[in-house]
Amino acid sequence: MRIAIVAFVILTAAAFAADPCAQPTPEEMAAAAGVKLPKRPWHVANIWWDFEKPVGHFTSLEMDVTIDRDVPETYNLYVSPCGIAEINGLQFYGGIQSNINGWANKESRKRVHPGRGAIFSRWSSDKKTPIGLEHVRTAADECLVESAGYEGEFASVRRPFAWKQGTYTWSVTKGETVDHKGAPATWFTCRVKDKSGGPTVEVGSLLFEGKDFTYWAKHSAFVEVYSTERIPKSNIPKVNVTFGWPRINDEKAAVKKASAYYPDPTKGVPGSPDCATVRADGDKCVVEVGAIFKRDEAKRRHSLEIK
Repeated sequence: MRIAIVAFVILTAAAFAADPCAQPTPEEMAAAAGVKLPKRPWHVANIWWDFEKPVGHFTSLEMDVTIDRDVPETYNLYVSPCGIAEINGLQFYGGIQSNINGWANKESRKRVHPGRGAIFSRWSSDKKTPIGLEHVRTAADECLVESAGYEGEFASVRRPFAWKQGTYTWSVTKGETVDHKGAPATWFTCRVKDKSGGPTVEVGSLLFEGKDFTYWAKHSAFVEVYSTERIPKSNIPKVNVTFGWPRINDEKAAVKKASAYYPDPTKGVPGSPDCATVRADGDKCVVEVGAIFKRDEAKRRHSLEIK
């Protein structure tokens, strides 16, 4: 028996060493903390930057994000430097995921799971009217697409991208304006740049109704643990994610305040188990994801003193 226990301890230690994100399962951590787990997905941390005013004649958004360790594809981790953005009342979002999924092309409805990648999505104007794949332009044959309504009516483009520990710039840039159903509409292209000197990957483009755009007076980012058919109950990876200062039209946004918010795990979707904290680090915001704990309710929303 003693030999068996020693062997188990050695194998467990080896497994944790091979996986830099390893923690006990959410169920085990929740039981130890005396809390219940809400339904996935889990927005473990949300960050908001409030601007001095909206930004007119919008042409580009850039966000730097740093992941402090390699995250295995056995997790469903969504790092979103663009949690939600809005131009002329039209909302979009995106980031990088440890497991992207979607339709292999515009004709297929078979869901595929190629692993790590980047995504760029937008909702329809009212989130109720379906938005078709004519709003999506892929950048390569390997890109995935989707148009669905299970999270509000949206259209999306995704592309496999083997990101790892490091710093990346996720960006959206204004492209050409075209005629769409008798009115002007403009393509915006998403790219992810490896700041270590690696390639810049074009994810794809989405079409937005209009010609001249105004970016609203705020920006958000989040870290999420999500669910897929491939991994319906992902563990929570231990990881630190750092978000840089939002850049709009090639300039640092005029931020008047920043804050963090953690969804209440007792209120269901979009609740999350408390397993993350956010702190300011100069002009950056650092999300530290770890073990589940009981949060002081007075700290569920707090300011971030970035400078």
